[in-house]
Amino acid sequence: MKTLADIAASWADQRAERQQRRHLDPADFKALADAGFLLAAVPEAQGGTWQSVEASTRDLAGGLRVLAGGDPSVALVASMHPAVLSYWLSTEDPAQPAWAEQARAVCEVARAGSQWGTITSEPGSGGDVMRTRTRAERTDETHELPGAVYRLSGDKHFGSGYGISDFMFTTAMPDDDDAPSAFFMDMRPVKAGTHSGITVVAEWDGAGMAATQSHAARLENMPAVRLAWDGPIETLVMNAGPLVSVLFTAVVLGVFDSAIELAKQQLGSKRESMRAFEQVEWSRAEMDHWVATQAFEGALRAVEAGDRYQALRAGLRAKTAVAEMAEQSLRRIGQVVGGGTFSRRSPFASWFEDVRALGYLRPPWGLAFDTLFATSFD
Repeated sequence: MKTLADIAASWADQRAERQQRRHLDPADFKALADAGFLLAAVPEAQGGTWQSVEASTRDLAGGLRVLAGGDPSVALVASMHPAVLSYWLSTEDPAQPAWAEQARAVCEVARAGSQWGTITSEPGSGGDVMRTRTRAERTDETHELPGAVYRLSGDKHFGSGYGISDFMFTTAMPDDDDAPSAFFMDMRPVKAGTHSGITVVAEWDGAGMAATQSHAARLENMPAVRLAWDGPIETLVMNAGPLVSVLFTAVVLGVFDSAIELAKQQLGSKRESMRAFEQVEWSRAEMDHWVATQAFEGALRAVEAGDRYQALRAGLRAKTAVAEMAEQSLRRIGQVVGGGTFSRRSPFASWFEDVRALGYLRPPWGLAFDTLFATSFD
C-alpha cells in the first residue's frame, strides 16, 4: 500500500501539469482513501486510527504537510475531511446519547469511504460562519444518518471540494431557534444527478489554490441534517478549533517547504555571484521558514498539552504567522531567483498565489486579528 509520502512524491513529479489544473481529479482522493487517509478521522474502536485531538493531531498535520508539498489544492480539500469530522471527534458528552449516536454514524460512513467537506462561507459574512443568512426550515423527513432534517435556502461560496465531497458541513439559521446552528448535507444524490437542491452559480475561477473546485452555490430547499449537539455551537468550535487551525497551518507550511527546497537547489550554483541584496533577501526567506517551522511545532505541542483554549490560541497565532511569513518569503524568493518566477510556468508563481490564498482561510485576516486581539490579554 502506498504511503502519503509516496503519493506526494508522485504528485511532485507531475507538478508542472498539476499547477495548470483548474479542477480536481477523483483519482487523487481514491489514492488517499486507499492509503488510509479517511480512517485517520475514524476512532480506533470503529476500525480507524483516531485516538484523540491530543494524540492524533501531529500525525494528521504531518501527513497534510507532506501532501501539500506535492499538490496544495488536493491537500487543502483533503484537510477538510478531518476538520469537519473533528466537531464530533473532539467533543463527548455522556449526557447526550443522541450526539454520541450521530458521531458513531458519521464516523461509520467515513470508515466506509465517504469524503467530508465544507461549504460554510457566505457573501458579505467576512468569513464568520456564524453570520449566516441561510434559512433552515424544520421538516418531518428522515435521513439514513441520525438527526433532525431541515431544508436549507441561501447562498454559499468557497465550497472547496465541491463535486468530490460526499457530505458537506455548513451553517444556517433554523426557523425553530434564535441562534445559528451547524448542519451537514448529503451530496451523494447531487453527484449522481438525482437531486437539485443545490446549484453551482459560479465555478471556481482558479484564483489562488487553483484546483480546489471552491465553487459558489445556491441552496434551494436543500435537505440537511442538523448536528445533534444540544448546546451552543461555540463549544464545538472551541474543542475542534485547535485541530482545524493546525491542519490549515500544515498545508501552508507544506507549500513553504517546497518553495524553500526548490529555491535552494536553483540558487546553489550561483551562491558565489549573488548580490548583497539577494543574499539578504534569501537569508530572510530561509529564516522566516525556520521560524514558521518553530511556530508550527509550538502549536502542535500546545495541542498535545491538552488545554483546548490555549491550544486554540496557539493554533490561530501559528496559522496567521505562518501564512504571513510564507507570503512575504515567496515574494523574497521571487526577487532572488529572478524574473523567471513571474510566469505561470514557474512553480514559484503558483506557490505564491497558494500561500496568499491560504492566508484568507478560516478565519480570514479581519476575523483572525479580531480573535488575536480579543485573546491577547488572557
